[in-house]
Amino acid sequence: VAMRYYPSTKGRRETQEWISWNLRSYEEDGIGLWIVESKGSGRFLGECGLTMQEVEGVREPEVGYHFLREYWGQGFATEAAAASLEYGFDSKGYDRIICLPAADNLPSRRVAERLGMALEREVERHGQRVCVYAIERSR
Repeated sequence: VAMRYYPSTKGRRETQEWISWNLRSYEEDGIGLWIVESKGSGRFLGECGLTMQEVEGVREPEVGYHFLREYWGQGFATEAAAASLEYGFDSKGYDRIICLPAADNLPSRRVAERLGMALEREVERHGQRVCVYAIERSR
């Protein structure tokens, strides 16, 4: 269910490739996805963080968040994504960060909007329509 808006679910090989992609992201760009867990129980809630994404030939940092459905609507995505934006602007020095929710993923789009991100356009990516939201560093 957490993978509903991903291009596909992953088998063993795809999972290994995804792990390699994350490790490469840290090696090449110094950023990647973090596990989000409950402070009290240590239970896995989802993942969130920054990765570099290319949209229409432009490579930019993107804040991404994926949570198990049972934790939707509890503010975890907004809190984790806000911390990721702060890290991107303050620690990494980015001037602009994007977010790429599927066009029909209204909950994810609402998270981007709560973060103060503005919808710029819709594009086709990996066979699906996605929204390009963006926010710039406050000066």
